[in-house]
Amino acid sequence: MLVEDLQIILKVAELKSITAAAEHLDLRVATASAAIKRVEKSLGVELFTRTTRSLRLSNSGERYIPECQQALALLSSAKKNVKNDLGIIDDELKLSASSDLGRNLVLPWLDEFMEEHKDLSLKLHISDSNIDFFRDAVDVALRYGDPSNSNFYGFKICDVPKVICACSSYLKEFGTPEHPSELVSHNALLYQLHDITFNIWNFQDSGSPVKVKVTGNRVTNDADLVRRWCVAGKGIAAKSCLDMAEDLLAGRIKTVLTDYQPKPMELWLICPSRQLITPAVRLLRDLLIARCNEILKQLQLSKII
Repeated sequence: MLVEDLQIILKVAELKSITAAAEHLDLRVATASAAIKRVEKSLGVELFTRTTRSLRLSNSGERYIPECQQALALLSSAKKNVKNDLGIIDDELKLSASSDLGRNLVLPWLDEFMEEHKDLSLKLHISDSNIDFFRDAVDVALRYGDPSNSNFYGFKICDVPKVICACSSYLKEFGTPEHPSELVSHNALLYQLHDITFNIWNFQDSGSPVKVKVTGNRVTNDADLVRRWCVAGKGIAAKSCLDMAEDLLAGRIKTVLTDYQPKPMELWLICPSRQLITPAVRLLRDLLIARCNEILKQLQLSKII
């Protein structure tokens, strides 16, 4: 009985759909169906009860699947322990990263990482949407936010200051805001996720919170487009300093309202389970921490943050 067939069986049992399991595992539906037939033939029982509209575990499947999960977990653990002892890094890294951070910073770091670990393979998922580890077939995600109140396991990479920024040509034409309240007269470049537009910008003024509702003529669900519009002089943006680091250090854009900085963001590398925290993930964590801290130090030395 092939281990790969058993992995397909478990995914079908989890998702209650051969089609969904095949999509998650990047297989043809016919391949997944053939795996089920092979396992059922080997066992001499049907593991699933099928109708034209649904699929569920049979009584035999209800008994078999939990023990199958335990067996595969033991095999996976044994394989991982052997590789750890030998220092072998040959995983497939299924990573998700946000559009701006992923394209402009992380991508060259991943090239460097794979050059060092030549047996490693990469499946990169670029999206600003909230990650669904099961739907998107992702094992680890690099995301802004705090997963402490979720069921995820993760590593904090760094605290990331947020900046209000614009290019010189925009500021020359429309003026430089001196107080957050002046942002209402500026063209804000806005980010939208799941029909929610982030048009409330939060600041601290002498320790007191200040909220400003901004407006603008450009809205997008791609954070990288906000950066590009900002560099092109189309308006003023609220962005992670990491996302804007290259443009800030090159002088293509300038920070404003430096006395009223928004609350810092947190950058995390997260996994849905401990079992997915592989040696490759730990090495990637170390690389991300080192590279992000290098950039933050450059921005500090340049008195940008």
